[in-house]
Amino acid sequence: MIVDGFFIAGAILCAVALILGVVATIIRDYPDDFALISVALLEVFLVFYGVSAAIRQSGGHPIAGEPWEFWGYLLTALLIPVLAFIWAVTDKSRWSNTVLAVSGVIVFVMLFRMEQIWDGAIAA
Repeated sequence: MIVDGFFIAGAILCAVALILGVVATIIRDYPDDFALISVALLEVFLVFYGVSAAIRQSGGHPIAGEPWEFWGYLLTALLIPVLAFIWAVTDKSRWSNTVLAVSGVIVFVMLFRMEQIWDGAIAA
């Protein structure tokens, strides 16, 4: 698998969301602003990633794997931070921070798989 800047940036944002969510779960009884902001930034990154992927694909850099699979992963990944954010804003419990942390892990796994699909690597 070829690791590009998008994957590295996404991995860093996912790690930040995970760490802030776990720390907020330990420290607070309600959703932490920093954890909410980290998940919101993760969503902004995914939108930017999707736009840049569309530009790359239309510019002649094809997806080596199945395009429907890549775009399906991206659309699903776009939903995860939004749903976690809504959960955290409406629930107001300690476990909302855990949901925010888990959303970072889920998006990381999906980003990893999207990179494999884009590069044509075989999933293990």
